[in-house]
Amino acid sequence: MITFVLSFKTLEIEKSKSQNFNSLNMHTISEKLEQFQRLLEIMTELRAKCPWDKEQTFDSLRTLTIEETYELADAIIKDDKTEIRKELGDILLHIVFYAEMGKETHDFDIYDICQGLCEKLIYRHPHIFAEAEAATSEVVLQNWESLKLKEKGGNKSVLSGVPMSLPALIKAHRIQDKARSVGFDWEHREQVWDKVQEEINEFKVEIAAMDKDKMEAEFGDLMFSLINAARLYDINPENALERTNRKFISRFNYLESKTITIGKDLKEMSLADMDVIWDEAKRIERNNLNN
Repeated sequence: MITFVLSFKTLEIEKSKSQNFNSLNMHTISEKLEQFQRLLEIMTELRAKCPWDKEQTFDSLRTLTIEETYELADAIIKDDKTEIRKELGDILLHIVFYAEMGKETHDFDIYDICQGLCEKLIYRHPHIFAEAEAATSEVVLQNWESLKLKEKGGNKSVLSGVPMSLPALIKAHRIQDKARSVGFDWEHREQVWDKVQEEINEFKVEIAAMDKDKMEAEFGDLMFSLINAARLYDINPENALERTNRKFISRFNYLESKTITIGKDLKEMSLADMDVIWDEAKRIERNNLNN
């Protein structure tokens, strides 16, 4: 792993003097192509000479790619543009790494990846590159899903493009979004609340019966209906939950630090005592937002 990190660090050596990320005048196409060519050449050399890079396979890089994707997500959540740039570089490294391995086996190379992507983007944006019309993003998404099915010859399910390995919450949102693209949706978004209430009631029934299997099933239905409600009101459920996660972490960290300051043991405090400090953390949050 250390060698892998060092391999990426070589990409940052001898940066061009014209590189200025705070400047409004960004780089020209020729400058971008020059650096991309440089990256490809470095990757070819690493693959040929570096013991660690030479040993890697698609499967060995897979988990590292997932890790890098989550690190990019963390940087985006923090809105740290410098970190976003660095993490995008890590992901780009993985892309050219896979491309280099594909070239070695004569299956594909970076040209094939870029060419295929360009053709797909042109095909799926007929309102830009052809004569179709799409005045709203909603229509664009509907056309996108329709064209995807045509690419597959119409033989695959609308939901077949949802990766099975996606986290369950994100997967539920994508499933619902894809179903919506072909008209499977509520006529009026307010109708979803009856479904949410129905699922709450069914969950309560299983709680009363203490049937663990059915409780889990009904809780899943309840979560699915809440995710559906979020979608209908244009709320990203993953972002919403992560926002609450970070809020809880911040308040709990304050609770821990405050108890240390006043010389108390959190394990020995009553819930009522904890709530006093918790409310204090909430007031500090509100004050910070207002300032």
